[in-house]
Amino acid sequence: MKKRNTVLILGVMSILILISVQAFIIIGIWQQKNEMFALRYNILSKDALSFISRRMATDGFDTVRFLLRQYSEQAVKELHEAKDEKELAAKKKDILDYVTTVVNKEQDLSEFLSDYFGRRGFEKNFNYSIVINDLEMISNDTIVVYRSQDFANRRLPDRSGKPSPPESYRSKILVNWFPWEDNNYRLVFDYFIDFSDKQQLILKETSASLGMSTLSILLVGIMFMITFRNLMEEKRLSNLKTDFINNMTHELKTPLSTITVAGKTLEMPQIRSNDAKILETAKLIGKQSVHLNQLINMILEISMWERTQFQLDKRTVEIDEIMNDVINSFKSGGGNGASINQKYNFSGAKVDLDIVYFTTMINNLLSNAVKYSDQDPVVIDIEGFTADNNLCIKVADNGIGINKTDQKHIFDKFYRATTGNIHKFKGLGLGLYYVKKIAEAHGGDVTVSSKPGKGSIFTVILPY
Repeated sequence: MKKRNTVLILGVMSILILISVQAFIIIGIWQQKNEMFALRYNILSKDALSFISRRMATDGFDTVRFLLRQYSEQAVKELHEAKDEKELAAKKKDILDYVTTVVNKEQDLSEFLSDYFGRRGFEKNFNYSIVINDLEMISNDTIVVYRSQDFANRRLPDRSGKPSPPESYRSKILVNWFPWEDNNYRLVFDYFIDFSDKQQLILKETSASLGMSTLSILLVGIMFMITFRNLMEEKRLSNLKTDFINNMTHELKTPLSTITVAGKTLEMPQIRSNDAKILETAKLIGKQSVHLNQLINMILEISMWERTQFQLDKRTVEIDEIMNDVINSFKSGGGNGASINQKYNFSGAKVDLDIVYFTTMINNLLSNAVKYSDQDPVVIDIEGFTADNNLCIKVADNGIGINKTDQKHIFDKFYRATTGNIHKFKGLGLGLYYVKKIAEAHGGDVTVSSKPGKGSIFTVILPY
């Protein structure tokens, strides 16, 4: 368990580190693409401005300048006629609102840029923003109508001669800044563009890198899960192997020890003169030899089944008759006083079966019902019926039951339930493996339904 937890923790940490590295790479690629996107449209905007100026002899604000030239003279007069600070502040606000409206609504630059971008094969739909930094009315003296904090602190121009944009507009693309001065006003503003589908455009460009990163994370996660599952399976098989060796050692030592003791007993003078003791000891040796031979044959048959397909010697038999024979044989042989209730409704069905293997299958189910029971007497209910061209045989007991975890593996070779230490008899974990193999060899299957402390129901389904 400790090794399992360590492997799991290391694996999860490795995946988290990989995800962190991939996320860092993706963020870096995203930022790079974002900068390249802004640079692309910045350069494209400069080319557009140059083209517009050279071909059209305009910067897209001719109408704006014409309207402001007419309005500014009257605006200066109104500012000088203000009677107090409150009226002056109101006049300044009206002037700023008018200038802002005119600059935004009467400009033609946005249309020119959109047309230029489209003809060059680039995205032409964008939003524009005009940020007024400084507005002054000029006459004999200068009246500051509005001055932004950024402009007041006067940022140093960059190499292009433009001051850096305000912090709130850093995510937008600065096309140009416009410093104007006429007879009655001075105006400085920035013109920005922004794309509403910018994220989608960048995502499209980074989709390949994002896809590769996601794929690599998924592959590593899948490889980890496969490796972890294989490790756990190897650990389980190793435990099964150890349990099998321990159980097999116990099972083999019991008859061997009995035979050894019986052999030494026969060497004793007082036994050799007693024919009854000799006969009893000989029978004991014979019985244990048969048991030992059965164990060896079982292991050899398992090896044979692993190498070759089942070779069935099928015969057509009446299922009622064969079931009665199997039950009667079990009662007289290893039933250990179990109470067996039989309820058949086979309707005289005849089935092609290998009688030897079928008998072994039912015997193993009955033996398990006796072994895995702490009740006295052991009660076994056997029900048989036909359904959908299938032969169904249910073997139910009042034993200790099987938990959900063990139910997943009880048909595995050498597997023994975790409560195996309380069983009346030791085993090799091969009985139910035999049952499953025999059922499958006949083209059928076997299932189990059980609850701890409530007994178990094994259902064998065979086609006929």
